[in-house]
Amino acid sequence: MSIHALTLATISDWATTFTLIFGGCCSNALTLEQLTRAHPHSGSLITFAQFITISIHGLPKFLTTAWWHGLPIPKLRKRKIPLKPYLVQVALFYGISLLNNMAFGYSIPMPVHIIFRSGGLVVSMVMGWAFASKRYTKLQIASVLLVTTGVVLTTLSASGAKRRTGSGSATVTSESASTSRYATGIAILSLALVLAGALGLAQDWTYSRYTHSRSSAPPAPVAKNGHANGSAGDDSGDIQPWQESMFYLHFLSLPMFLFLREDLAAQATALHASEPLRVSLFAPAPGSSSSPLPPLMPTLYPPFGLMEPLTFSGPLIDRLKEQLLEIPSGYVPLALTTLTSLVCVAGVNRLTARVSSLTVTLVLVVRKAVSMVVSVFLFGARGRGEINAGMMWAGAALVFLGTMGYAAGSRNGKADKGREKAKKKAKKD
Repeated sequence: MSIHALTLATISDWATTFTLIFGGCCSNALTLEQLTRAHPHSGSLITFAQFITISIHGLPKFLTTAWWHGLPIPKLRKRKIPLKPYLVQVALFYGISLLNNMAFGYSIPMPVHIIFRSGGLVVSMVMGWAFASKRYTKLQIASVLLVTTGVVLTTLSASGAKRRTGSGSATVTSESASTSRYATGIAILSLALVLAGALGLAQDWTYSRYTHSRSSAPPAPVAKNGHANGSAGDDSGDIQPWQESMFYLHFLSLPMFLFLREDLAAQATALHASEPLRVSLFAPAPGSSSSPLPPLMPTLYPPFGLMEPLTFSGPLIDRLKEQLLEIPSGYVPLALTTLTSLVCVAGVNRLTARVSSLTVTLVLVVRKAVSMVVSVFLFGARGRGEINAGMMWAGAALVFLGTMGYAAGSRNGKADKGREKAKKKAKKD
């Protein structure tokens, strides 16, 4: 392969990775905001849809075939990590995902949600120092203080939301209820951050014991026989630890949704009862006003470049022309949120397989900044009374600067450790 061809392949690979991250993750944030604005209490249903989609998508890679008395029996491939460590991680991951989506039901705006979740750096640092005996540089400590200040400012930017529905005592009662509701949502996000810190420690311990270090970038999966999962008789050598972890964290969580079956049924019923989206099956003929509503989705005309709509004749076709396809409007953002979540996860994991964890952190910080800016521009007009824009942007800037400073401090700390090891080795020699 020539250098030119290799360069083009590399550019194409990185372009695909960043498209998945910025396109998938930013789209996921927007579709999630659209859905939670209309259905703020659909957090459990959103989480279940995302988990089952990611599990179904990953299942073919982890399935293999065993033979029993001449009959093929499907079974899961042998794991690199035992089941027991996964059970702790699954419980934590399940709780984190539910809590993060549940918070939307407590009037937490999407920008605040994005920034507050970036505060996980603070929790991870404290828990790493308290339980894993980790030590941090002065730059890392100063950066975490910046992140903490930014999270506090962003949280306060929406805490004064006023929804005046009456006068006198009625207004005071409404404001008090709104503040209490917002505080409950922040408490839910705070608990999710603590659980995320515990999950990080559990994953660090698991990876250090059963696999290579998390900071090392594993090679990209290799396709065999034209398929990513290889032949039925392959072992799990082509499956990377992060792929196994992603699959089992979602797949093993599915039985836990049985405890939420009543909530899931209620949320699905509410979504099904949403205002229907009416889509015309055929484009109306020119000058015709027989269609009750104009088509809300593309038809054969004009995407195929036709000068005018196709005309059909016949009794059956004439009846079909009058039909409308009705879809509950809530299904559309739910489907988009679920699919974009899958794209986002794929992009982040592709990046994790190619660069260090520090680079992943910086890229995700930029992605969150883009998501927040787009969210404010698209949805900010509806929520100007809910967010103090000055405080929100100041808090966001501090969080992003602090995260970048922490990454720089981590890199410098590793360089210092490397120099110290080199000096010790030189003295021994």
